[in-house]
Amino acid sequence: MTVRNAMLGAVAAVTAVALTACGGSPASPTADGKIKVVASTNVWGSVVKAVGGDAVDVTAIINDPSGDPHSYNSKPSDVALVRDAQLVIFNGGGYDDFFATLLTTETEKAKKIETFPLSGKIHDHEEPHPEESHPEESHAEEPHDHSVNEHVWYDLDTVRKVADQAAADLSEIAPDKKAAFTDNAAEFGRRLEELHQRLDGVGKGKKVLETEPVAHYLLDVAGVEDATPETFSEAVEGETDIPAAALADVIRLVDEKQVSAIVNNVQTENTAVKQVVEKAGKAGVPVVEVTETLPEGVTGYLDWMTKQVDALAGALRG
Repeated sequence: MTVRNAMLGAVAAVTAVALTACGGSPASPTADGKIKVVASTNVWGSVVKAVGGDAVDVTAIINDPSGDPHSYNSKPSDVALVRDAQLVIFNGGGYDDFFATLLTTETEKAKKIETFPLSGKIHDHEEPHPEESHPEESHAEEPHDHSVNEHVWYDLDTVRKVADQAAADLSEIAPDKKAAFTDNAAEFGRRLEELHQRLDGVGKGKKVLETEPVAHYLLDVAGVEDATPETFSEAVEGETDIPAAALADVIRLVDEKQVSAIVNNVQTENTAVKQVVEKAGKAGVPVVEVTETLPEGVTGYLDWMTKQVDALAGALRG
């Protein structure tokens, strides 16, 4: 789902209390001496794990492949987890709002990484000036412009920044392991650059449809055009009925093979989306599956993202 400015403000207000509070002693490491890390989802948890290695004990509140951070309600056990953590990491940007409610004066001792603000993406998003807006010229058939959304774990540059920040924070917690954390982050960044190069420009001049704008930052790297009608995307994101005209436009694009692939978020259940995916199968249009959390069978962020990048690049190359 795309950025909601109102939600951003609410999260920022809650987070600010935790981030600006002072005092409190550092949290204690786990019984085996490892640094205790709590993440909102297993995606960000896996990034910290890649940097921290055996020196960290990472717990992800949402670790289920079908889990939905948008609708998750925190539990008392989550409060206890975060309270005892030495480092916490969450997405922000209206994505995992539940995590902001866990940040109180009791968690001020933990280091905190909020990845969406770290990405810098919010500074690129500006509402059009009133005199520059022409609503009468808008059409449902126009493709959706998702220049900014909160799914920044699909932005490889942001993930590199997060890894570097994790290395810095972990180094402050355990200075004796700074060299290892720094080296791990550097290697992680090198692997991310390889993924970027593997995908860079492979979709230039081609179009795709997104059932939901989750992996849009990968599409930017590929240089591909997102031809999804705006009203289609808005309905999926808002969990409302997709307008008949928008659905018809999407079906036509698939039937006529005007798109090179369908990028489908398999964690979104929608009858119309299922219809589009089935139509793509019959028309011979590749369907690239993406997810919002790490699925079963992957060893970590790099394994997961490599599979998705290879699938997208393969579909775009034909």
